[in-house]
Amino acid sequence: MSARTGTLPFASFEWMLSIRYLRARRKEGFISVIAGFSFLGIMLGVATLIIVMAVMNGFRTELLSKILGLNGHVLIQPLEQALTDYAEVAKKVSAIKGITLAVPLVEGQALASSPFHAAGVLVRGIREQDLKSLPAIGPNIKNGTLEGFDEGQGVVLGARLANQLSVRAGDQVTLVAPRGAVTPMGTTPRIKTYKVAALFEIGMSEYDNVFVFMPLSEAQAYFNRPGDVSAIEVYTDNPDQIDKYRQLINEGAGRPVFLVDWRQRNATFFNALQVERNVMFLILTLIVLVAALNIVSGLIMLVKDKGHDIAILRTMGATKGAVLRIFFITGASIGVVGTLVGFGLGLLICLNIEGIRRFLSWLSSTELFSPELYYLSQMPADIDSGETITVLVMALVLSFIATLYPAWRAARLDPVEALRYE
Repeated sequence: MSARTGTLPFASFEWMLSIRYLRARRKEGFISVIAGFSFLGIMLGVATLIIVMAVMNGFRTELLSKILGLNGHVLIQPLEQALTDYAEVAKKVSAIKGITLAVPLVEGQALASSPFHAAGVLVRGIREQDLKSLPAIGPNIKNGTLEGFDEGQGVVLGARLANQLSVRAGDQVTLVAPRGAVTPMGTTPRIKTYKVAALFEIGMSEYDNVFVFMPLSEAQAYFNRPGDVSAIEVYTDNPDQIDKYRQLINEGAGRPVFLVDWRQRNATFFNALQVERNVMFLILTLIVLVAALNIVSGLIMLVKDKGHDIAILRTMGATKGAVLRIFFITGASIGVVGTLVGFGLGLLICLNIEGIRRFLSWLSSTELFSPELYYLSQMPADIDSGETITVLVMALVLSFIATLYPAWRAARLDPVEALRYE
């Protein structure tokens, strides 16, 4: 019609007919049901993709911040000779631009016990100023204080460990290390009782349940390392540029050292997260694809049902292009509205995901997000704008592609044949 009457493509009458075809009459009820399922499929597919990607991004961000907040970005280990010059090496490394903290530490395993319970722990000897500066510890002291940590013989426990041992700040805890004093009868375990100076809570159950911090000098005596440390933890201002910092640390340390960065220490964990994320994206994309195929089937049935109407439109002067656009708008409207509603639904759930989790836990009387299993105490959601745009564009493109074949079939319909068999 655009060629004969001068109307432009996507004119108002094309939109009017397209919207009219979306409102099915009684005899077209089945077609309307198919269109409804197509809309629901695209809406749920887009919403689910946005929610799952945001939650997995949140997991990675939270785990990365908590793991690197306690373990550092680069671990300096001794090579050729022990780290007896740890104070000098830490000072040199701290002077490098971009290095925020260099922490000498003594590390060893022990058994922590109280009159009530016992648990295996990882003990770290550390200086007071370094412990206060740790991004995961300093701001997360829940009970007690770190003041005077170097002077006293107190230790700092994770909150979950303290709950397990039934102790609080000011109580006593006994540490048993397998390697103690060497006697003619062999090596005897070292047993010593310490006061609990403070409790920290990072929010990651694996750390809150395992770590014990004690003064560096006390740890050196406890683990038989006089004047020596196990390693130096180095924190940078950008962990993603760790290769650059590795080179600078190697050059600036002033002695032979062996470096292990956070990617090597957590490679298996973060690679597994990335693979799981990619697989989930592919699997959930199939939901959108199935919904797009429903658009194809629904439009093909609609074209078959509207053969008589198409023939009349053609005889009244509508061009093939006008007919193609009418059915393209009909199918694309389902995809566009479904995508936008799915985007809104996904965004709404992501912004309130912790509240929804608590409600579902209360409703089902079960722990849906166990901190012991998932490491984190809250369900995180981090919406990435680039990924969200990718999901929306993918859903729209699939919807548009799905409408092309039925619309092309409608445009090729011979009006004479359609009216002959009507």
